[in-house]
Amino acid sequence: MLPDEGKGLTRIALAALALVLALVANVGGAAAQGGGVIIDATGAKRGKYPIAIPLAVASDGAVARELAAIQSFNLDVSGYFKVLDPKSFLADLEAEKLGIEPQRWKDVGAYGVIKYRVVTTGNTLELEARLYEVSKGNSAVLTRSYRGTKADLRKLGHAWSNEVVKYYTGEAGFFGSKLAFVSRGKGSSTVMAVDFDGANPYAISRNTSTNMLPAWSPSGGQIAYTSYMRNNPDLYVASAAGGRPTRLAAYRGMNTGASWSPDGSKLAVTLSKDGNPEIYVISARDGASLTRLTNNKAIDTSPAWSPDGSQIAFVSDREGGPQIFVVPASGGTARRVSFNGSYNTTPTWSPAKGESVIAYTTRDGGRYDIVTLDLKTKKMTRITQNEGNNEEPSFSPNGRAIAFASTRSGGSGIYIAPADGSSPAVRVYSGAVTGIDWGPAPRP
Repeated sequence: MLPDEGKGLTRIALAALALVLALVANVGGAAAQGGGVIIDATGAKRGKYPIAIPLAVASDGAVARELAAIQSFNLDVSGYFKVLDPKSFLADLEAEKLGIEPQRWKDVGAYGVIKYRVVTTGNTLELEARLYEVSKGNSAVLTRSYRGTKADLRKLGHAWSNEVVKYYTGEAGFFGSKLAFVSRGKGSSTVMAVDFDGANPYAISRNTSTNMLPAWSPSGGQIAYTSYMRNNPDLYVASAAGGRPTRLAAYRGMNTGASWSPDGSKLAVTLSKDGNPEIYVISARDGASLTRLTNNKAIDTSPAWSPDGSQIAFVSDREGGPQIFVVPASGGTARRVSFNGSYNTTPTWSPAKGESVIAYTTRDGGRYDIVTLDLKTKKMTRITQNEGNNEEPSFSPNGRAIAFASTRSGGSGIYIAPADGSSPAVRVYSGAVTGIDWGPAPRP
């Protein structure tokens, strides 16, 4: 072999090795338990991890089917996984029970397999769950046991899904969290809460007035919202379980658009008590005005507190049409951050660690769409396009998904899409809705 030929082959070999390592890091492979993540949650070109979710070994077929449906929906909507069609499975599930024959699952393209045993006795439910990486043979890489009542099935299924996501990515999942939103009716609107997947909706506000703009507290125990129940847009705080609210801010004029500080001690709100709608910070304990952040003849509204507590994004028309601005939470000069088009509203921050990303509503081509903007790189990512009007985004607790209101042809309601724009959105709740806010992650 000539010297130059050897160098060329070496370069080719190194390039091939680099490609293989990149694929392993992004899709699947070399990390064992405690050895780092298998799926890079921040990978810009992350492939989806093929995973199989066969029916559980169960004493109740209906429970087994519901559990499989919960898991399939959770992992699919997370944006990390490709859930394989059960019709493709070749394994003898009766013979395998809680184990696996790795080659059978390799033959259908599965990288991971989830197995369960669920037993119901009266009202008691016992669940054993196992996760296998097919490349590692027939030993489970993750096992968990749960016990509860039949009514706890969804809760336990979400808890297991969170464990699976954490195993693969090192990050907490958002399964079991809740969404707050406003259901619009004739002459009134109601603040509601619902499981992130659309199950178990219930009312937070219980009056016949206009109620709007719900915001979860960081602990998940309270929801702030604006209501006209006393003929003025005042700010109220209620238990996240619903019930009688406490009026927190009743200044003259507007008291709207609450956003909690990360420590839960303060709220950023829009007040017009001094004549013009401006951004203020008030006490979450008694509503006392603490700081006025803006002072401009234009309209300033829709404040959103950054996860680290240092900044507040808001909407202002001080440069013409509504645009997104950011101001230090302690006060100072505001800077404009949105420049795509002439109409941008409803900012919300990603809680993903190490990121400085906002999502907002933009209007172009006569329709409203959801985009994200990385404030560090200035990169904008479109989440929706050519699918009706899409507004009022809110990030999942881990920042990897976005919920928003949509009026697309597939039906109005709440939709969820991966925050990187990698997959189409799925509808989780049907109806005329607005004011979406995603609550914190469930407690382990």
